[in-house]
Amino acid sequence: MPNESLTQTVEDIDILAGTDRKMTLRLHTPVGAGPFPVVLDLHGGAWCKGHIDECGTRDNALAAAGITAGALDFRHAGDGYPTSNADINYAVRWVKANAAKLNIDPARVGLVGQSSGGHLAMLTAMRPNDPRYCEIPLDGADATVAAVAMVWPVINPLSRYRHAHRERAKESPPSWIGDIPERHDLYWVTEENMTDGNPMVALENGEAVETPPVLWVQGEPDPVHDYRDIDSGADLNEPDRFVRNYQNAGGEIEMFRFEKATQTDQTVIDPVVAFFGKHL
Repeated sequence: MPNESLTQTVEDIDILAGTDRKMTLRLHTPVGAGPFPVVLDLHGGAWCKGHIDECGTRDNALAAAGITAGALDFRHAGDGYPTSNADINYAVRWVKANAAKLNIDPARVGLVGQSSGGHLAMLTAMRPNDPRYCEIPLDGADATVAAVAMVWPVINPLSRYRHAHRERAKESPPSWIGDIPERHDLYWVTEENMTDGNPMVALENGEAVETPPVLWVQGEPDPVHDYRDIDSGADLNEPDRFVRNYQNAGGEIEMFRFEKATQTDQTVIDPVVAFFGKHL
């Protein structure tokens, strides 16, 4: 049964009901006439950790603004690439196929994700018809989305992997490294996979991809996500490098930067809510 508040209902739905696997979508639905736009929310955790509970504050804010928000419990960790993308692709198709029952508008579907979740949101949006991402059968809907918001995404898994290894090799390695390289190894297994599942590389290789409107939210300083890929010879840090590549591919992308010393929940959430209010 859904939990109800004055402004929204919250319900966990198994969108693979009737199969041998469970996939939970925690849906925050505004109270009102609808149909509402919908945003699927993808947690971070370097593709190996994280839980839908982490999305609650953002999803409450989206629902309060009249946008249905759904936190998705997708496969990760040892399930490996590209299982996360396959689950997200399916979830997009599922909400569209069930739009009438969910009181949502299937033409107004977005993705939001934080850190590795931002990477997964962007990659899935760019390749809605990739056969590997469409492996879970569901007829009657496609996986294209109308907008994507990324909160300090790991936009280039390969460069972040190598960046972390270089930093770890220093005489006094920074504390942020933690087990990041090991999480990459568990999920991606090989650098070839990190190259394949890579929005930055896809754009620079001229791959034909979808380019919906994008928001990138980035705190400063952030050595985990905002650094320069010295192997590529790029003249920009990774966020600005991606912005340039996305614009060169014909996409519209906004960058919202803020000082991490002044960060609050609203610092990060408000631009996301405003972005989807504009584009969905």
